[in-house]
Amino acid sequence: MKSAEPLASGNQINPSDKHDNTRLGVIFGLAAYSLWGFFPVFFKALEGATPLEIVCHRIFWSVVFLFILVTARRQLGQVFITLRNRQILLTLCGSTLLIATNWLVFIYAVQHGEVLQSSLGYFITPLLSILFGFIFLQERLNRWQLFSVLLALIGVLNLAFHHDQFPWIALILATSFGLYGLLRKVARVEAMIGLTVETLLLGPFALAYIIYLTTQQDSSFLAGTLRLDLLLPLSGVVTAIPLLLFVAAARRLQLATVGFLQYITPSLHFILAVWLYNEPFSQGHLISFLFIWAGLGVYSCNTVWKNRAAWRGNRDRQTL
Repeated sequence: MKSAEPLASGNQINPSDKHDNTRLGVIFGLAAYSLWGFFPVFFKALEGATPLEIVCHRIFWSVVFLFILVTARRQLGQVFITLRNRQILLTLCGSTLLIATNWLVFIYAVQHGEVLQSSLGYFITPLLSILFGFIFLQERLNRWQLFSVLLALIGVLNLAFHHDQFPWIALILATSFGLYGLLRKVARVEAMIGLTVETLLLGPFALAYIIYLTTQQDSSFLAGTLRLDLLLPLSGVVTAIPLLLFVAAARRLQLATVGFLQYITPSLHFILAVWLYNEPFSQGHLISFLFIWAGLGVYSCNTVWKNRAAWRGNRDRQTL
């Protein structure tokens, strides 16, 4: 991969190379978020296995796939270095519990016809991340960011008070993934190495539960269903590939571009829930989503404005 910085000798980046790098980043980003967006289709196909069993297979086969991958890339040493770093390891223990919770609740939502709540949760996540940055990292909120968070809050409260079911699935998904992102930012470890360590931490427990189900003859794996025998191990590969594509995209793109691409996933969840799975979508749902979409619109416009202002400032300094 070409460096994104000028060389020390004074050579400059070829504009065409920079353009190609950005275009490749967009392709990787589109692929990553589109794959995440179609996750409900994949996990719907795993019906017959319980959410906990699916999560355990997802963890175990992710360990196998990522171990092969980091070995092939000669990064196994980085994994062991991370495991010996007590501070990073403690942080990753917390992120491990959060991502496992997120996976479990997401699969539960898919299997119980709550993909719409999954969409809602991942639409809320960017705005919740802003709030977590303010609370835990002392990041300042400007008035437009605060306004965007308030709009999302109104949307959630509308669902809570005007429907029989509290949107707990959406809130758990948003909270767990938002806090997961916060801890991974603090940990400062490469995405693939971090995910490898996280799955390694959970791997023994996942394998133990799989063995327990087998001994109790309650396992869906190797129980005569070819579909599950193929798809359960594939869940590890399905977990890792979008993340690797995302990492490749994030290295090539501006944060604002990545921020826009992330809306692909909940948008696809929304389309699948309403038009493919025919989940109930009332006027109250529409009002709530409109408030949340408005919040995302305000947040996105504010992000673009800030990035343009920063770009102009850097350009003016370079011309001095």
